[in-house]
Amino acid sequence: MKSLYRGHRFPPEIISHAVWLYYRFTLSFRHVEDLLAERGIIVSYEAIRFWCLKFGPEYARKLRRRHTPRGYPRLAR
Repeated sequence: MKSLYRGHRFPPEIISHAVWLYYRFTLSFRHVEDLLAERGIIVSYEAIRFWCLKFGPEYARKLRRRHTPRGYPRLAR
C-alpha cells in the first residue's frame, strides 16, 4: 500500500499538523504558515493550500465525527 504522503517534501507529521490547524481553528493559510514558522518550519501558504485540498476532506470528516454537539445537557429523570 502506497503512503498518501509519498513524494512530499515534508514529513506526514508536519503536513497533518498544518491541515489540522487549518480545519480545527478555521485559520487562513497565511496564519497557518506563520504558526509553523514560529516553530521553525518554513513552508509556503501555497503548499498548505495544496495539502488542505488534498488531505483536508478526510481530516475534516474525522474532526466532525469526534466533535460533540453543544447544547444543554440532558437531565436524568
